[in-house]
Order: sequence, then C-alpha cells, then structure tokens
Amino acid sequence: MAAVQTGEIADFALDVTAAEAVLGGGLPAKAEQHLNLAGLAYQDDALAEQHLREAQSLAPEHVAVLIGLYRFYFYKGRLADALGVAEICLDKAARANDLPLDWRRVRPGDADFSSFEAILPRFYLFTLKGCAYLHMRLGDTAMGREIVAKLLELDPSDKLGAHVLLGVLDRMDQGDDD
Repeated sequence: MAAVQTGEIADFALDVTAAEAVLGGGLPAKAEQHLNLAGLAYQDDALAEQHLREAQSLAPEHVAVLIGLYRFYFYKGRLADALGVAEICLDKAARANDLPLDWRRVRPGDADFSSFEAILPRFYLFTLKGCAYLHMRLGDTAMGREIVAKLLELDPSDKLGAHVLLGVLDRMDQGDDD
C-alpha cells in the first residue's frame, strides 16, 4: 500500500467538506432555522423571501441556502431570479470541482462526470441543466441549446436527461409550443 501524502489527506478533506456542503452539512443552526421558517411561510412571499435572505446573510455560499432561494424563485415563477441563483451555484460547483468558471471551457476529462456517485461533478451537471432549462423558459433558446450541447458532451450517456431538453428545443424550433 502506497504511503498517503499530507496533501492527499488535505485534498480528501476538502472533497468531503465540499460534498457534505452539497448535501446540507455544515449549515449554521440559525440559517437552517430561517430556511425552515421560509418553508412554513411559503404562501407569504415577502416573509418567506425575508427568511431566505436572512439564511443567506448567515451562510451566503452554502448550497442548501442557494437551493432554497432557487426553488423559491423557480416555484414562484421568478425565473430570472432563479437563473441568477443557478449561475451562482454553477460558479460554486465549478470552484468545488476545480473547473474553469466559464462552462464553455469545461471538458469531459476535467471531472468524473461519468459517475453518478460522484457528488460534486453531478452537482455541476445538475446546475448546468437547470441553467439550460431556465434560459429556455426565459426565451433564450440559443443559449439553452448551447448549454444542452455542453451537457451532452460532459455526460454522453445522458444520465441527467439532457436529450429531453434537446427534444423540447427541437419541437420549439418546429413551432410546437407543447
């Protein structure tokens, strides 16, 4: 068995910490409380958003907070706001995976995109897919198509279902809005 270098242990610790954050670990209790209160206040847009913003002020880059904001904006039909949060998540996912910040420069070998068990690369792909979908919904189908093409390049076995989005784009190009 090869000796483990100190740097390898530190790298592993960073990977575990980042993966735990993706799953909600390390969230300050007060931020978690505000996320819970936002959920309870969902029908009151102003109050729910206030709680989400409080959670964000306590844990500005925590994935659980960002996902809470994203979902709130998405389900409230505030798609431009949801896209803004998705882009923050994409930046965070790129940094966590040590990828270029410009998604256009990411290549299949830059991370373990082929493994569905690889949490951080999967988070990157899911976030990229969300960005594609939101661009499509906001009418920027050219950008949506460009992102879907990148998804299929990174995930050629299409574990995330990018072909579904491509089918929607193709139908939109043919004038079928359904």
